[in-house]
Amino acid sequence: MSAHVIADDAEALAVAAALAEEFRAGASARDAERRLPREELDRLSASGLLAVTVPAEHGGADVTAATLAEIFRLLASADGSLAQIPQSHFAYVNVIRRQGTEEQRKFFFAELLAGRRFGNAQSEAGTRHVQDIRTRLAPQPDGSYLLTGVKHYSTGALFADWIPVLARAEEDKLHVAYVPRDASGVTVVDDWDGLGQRTTASGTVRLERVPVPGDRVLPHHLTFEGPQLHGAVAQLLHAAIDAGIAAGALAEAAEFVRTKSRPWFESGVDTAAEDPLLIQRFGELALQVRASEALLREAARTVDAAGADLTDDTAAEASIAVAAAKVQAAQTAVDTASALFEVSGTRSALNSLNLHRHWRDARTHTLHDPTRWKIQHIGRYVLNGTRPPRHGLL
Repeated sequence: MSAHVIADDAEALAVAAALAEEFRAGASARDAERRLPREELDRLSASGLLAVTVPAEHGGADVTAATLAEIFRLLASADGSLAQIPQSHFAYVNVIRRQGTEEQRKFFFAELLAGRRFGNAQSEAGTRHVQDIRTRLAPQPDGSYLLTGVKHYSTGALFADWIPVLARAEEDKLHVAYVPRDASGVTVVDDWDGLGQRTTASGTVRLERVPVPGDRVLPHHLTFEGPQLHGAVAQLLHAAIDAGIAAGALAEAAEFVRTKSRPWFESGVDTAAEDPLLIQRFGELALQVRASEALLREAARTVDAAGADLTDDTAAEASIAVAAAKVQAAQTAVDTASALFEVSGTRSALNSLNLHRHWRDARTHTLHDPTRWKIQHIGRYVLNGTRPPRHGLL
């Protein structure tokens, strides 16, 4: 596999904008048919976008968090499913940046620059809570491991070259094992049947005594032993996806009203787009979307500032800023995608038009982690100066 190498932030944004327009055209049909976006992901890999956070000293563009968030917002405005697939890819690139040895960085950054994709095998079902990880890395006498477990919601694993797997190793410490998609003992099952994000292939990964060399395992538990931005960056991308879904829903609602909706007879106007009550509602929705985008940009700037001067205080500021952006974007995505029907009229509910994909994507993606807990952490920080916890979801 070969891929273009993106030079800088400006090129990354231009490439993302062009791909978003390309992906937008087939998004509805892919969702309706549950047609997995293999060709689109190959285009994404070949474009070089999946390597934009590779450090400059390893040949990458090392783009800012602000640029990365905008890339995801643009892609999600076109296709909420497609944008979700590489979210974990970038989270596990960050693990390599922070915890990889020089040899590990050299190897994996070269893989990324060649267009290789990371999936994820992180979450487990039937455990006590989301951080109750039972997948095990059993150490072997030669320094390698055997990896055993079952993972669910494994977005991107079906399309991946490498599957980062969260597992417990010695002393129950959390590690990430980077496993080839075609490794012996790895089975990826496309059994995702969510009402939204239908083409993410967020199914099951079964790991049966998978051999893993020692140099493909990174100590993820060390990430959380000091000030860190792992959770803030991961959540920033989730917020960007929500903001993008909201923008896409608003744009499609406006196009529908301009071209297909009829005015309500009491309005006294010739077109739905002239209806003062619809104009009012679009103004309200636009304010929500703009607020989401503004908070997303502010959160990204705060993450970038913290990265330049990482302390407990700057990391906390970044996490709180991202939490605020995520709360706003999640609510806006659900509200805007629902209001699409309110402003567009009865015809918009036709299944054949598939306008409901925006709401289904928003409702499904915003279940990733509860915003109510983010509000709690924001409140504690503002009222009592309590820093948010270091657990990767803030």
